[in-house]
Amino acid sequence: MFYRVNMATLTITPEDGAAYKGLGGRALTSRIVSAEVDPNAHPLGKQNKLVFATGLLSGTGAPNAGRMSLGAKSPLTGTIKESNVGGAMGHKLGRLGIEAIIVEDLPQDDKTYVLKVDKDGLSLIEMPELKGLNIYDAVAKLQAKFGEKVAIGVIGTAGENKMASACVGFTDMEGAPTRQAGRGGLGAVMASKGLKAIVVDDTGVNKVSFADEAAFRAGAKKLANALLKHPVTSQGLPTYGTDVLVNTLSEAGGLPTRNFSVGRFEGANNIGGETLHAICKERGGKTGHACSPGCIIRCSNIYKDAAGNVVTGGLEYESCWSLGADCGIDNLDDIAVLNRMCDDYGVDTIEMGVTLGVAMEAGLAKFGDGKAAIELLKEVGKASPLGRILGAGAAVTGKAFGVRRVPVVKGQAIPAYDPRAVKGIGVTYATTTMGADHTAGYAVAANILGVGGKVDPLSPAGQVELSRNLQIATSFLDSTGLCLFVAFAILDIPEGLDGIVEMCNARYGWNKSLDDYLELGKQVLRDERAFNKAAGFNDDADDLPDFFRTEPLPPHNTVFDVPKEELKSLFNF
Repeated sequence: MFYRVNMATLTITPEDGAAYKGLGGRALTSRIVSAEVDPNAHPLGKQNKLVFATGLLSGTGAPNAGRMSLGAKSPLTGTIKESNVGGAMGHKLGRLGIEAIIVEDLPQDDKTYVLKVDKDGLSLIEMPELKGLNIYDAVAKLQAKFGEKVAIGVIGTAGENKMASACVGFTDMEGAPTRQAGRGGLGAVMASKGLKAIVVDDTGVNKVSFADEAAFRAGAKKLANALLKHPVTSQGLPTYGTDVLVNTLSEAGGLPTRNFSVGRFEGANNIGGETLHAICKERGGKTGHACSPGCIIRCSNIYKDAAGNVVTGGLEYESCWSLGADCGIDNLDDIAVLNRMCDDYGVDTIEMGVTLGVAMEAGLAKFGDGKAAIELLKEVGKASPLGRILGAGAAVTGKAFGVRRVPVVKGQAIPAYDPRAVKGIGVTYATTTMGADHTAGYAVAANILGVGGKVDPLSPAGQVELSRNLQIATSFLDSTGLCLFVAFAILDIPEGLDGIVEMCNARYGWNKSLDDYLELGKQVLRDERAFNKAAGFNDDADDLPDFFRTEPLPPHNTVFDVPKEELKSLFNF
């Protein structure tokens, strides 16, 4: 079932969504946005739409299928955007049989609305008491009103202030808002619609139906076995979390440090997964935490301070890098506070960490000074003039303070792998439809980890083909509701990929091949590319900032040298 929520008329209209059948997750958000949003529309204007979409496997209990997609035109990049998120909501919406919620138009007043979703349908509820609250306080009020078992997605003051780095925070299975639809500024789009929160209650709903439940269970078992067999998904990630990559990337010379000036951080071990694991164990925190229903990888964590108080959840590699190494900070307690502040204000930790690194390059604080970084981030919470500049992201901050080395693509900050030392991910950053996004085609797997084969990270050879294949496969995975981390297992254990195909077919009564699903992935990219081209992004926009091609990165002293003409050939399908 599809629902349209018109914020101008405050009406909710159900429909069967016949034009979008057979799609889910990213495939669905990108098709709706590309079909219904003017590519030249203002991202915060009435023509933009905010889409919440479940994946093809959402609500089924499939292993690691608890994710969902948000889509819109991005106020950060001006491109189409899909932001993927874990937590409890994707599963609950799937159980309710909801494929998409499309939020349209602009409100006629300045009121604060909550969208409530349950077995009886959707309703808009005015809650003025939420206005001006950050995410943790807003979640507490919503749980007091609707109960602690609901799933919540909510914006903080960064979203209310229409900051381009604003995210949407979602609750995990314990009800803490530790999961973020982080990238692209979709929290600002949500605010423009007058929507503070979405609350989902699946009480009283029966399990979803299957065209062939026995075949579905057999496919699910194949994927689960692959996840439990592969060393990355069964050992490395559950024990040390994604933060285990800090030492790995630093050793490889590809960990961007002090605003992408070097590729190795002398303080890497202080902020890496091994140290994070030890601190969590010592202080009574938790590693091996599942962020969404059905997760059997369990790569998340709960981080406590020295007094035993919970500071933050989901202290991941990207946050430890962006708020740590990229700012020269090697203190996990400072990083945890920064992460909590980002989650509370409702800003993307990647964008904000890179922005702080650019600000430090500009002299607003010294690299390595965690307390100064905290003070800078407080300005975002105040929405002061400086805070609004920082909240607008790294590109705007670089322009405001005259910084030359600004690591962004299409206006979005580059994540935690330097393209000069990990050239496959550099190709992904340059070409993805989303602005710099490591999840769009995670070439680090083959470049650094030796998963799914091995491609020399320092050579330009083979990187375009690697990124192309991964971007196609990822577009399909993003459409299923599966966590991207299942890719570690299915790249090396083909039976796991067979299981995904079998689950999708058994859920809906389809008879599609793997090639059919990869064609779906290609079509997602075609839809997104068409939107971006109509919005003014041609092939020349698919490149990295010039300093990556001209400024050698220590310790390997390499530059990004994948030819521009090769980049232009990536989408030749």
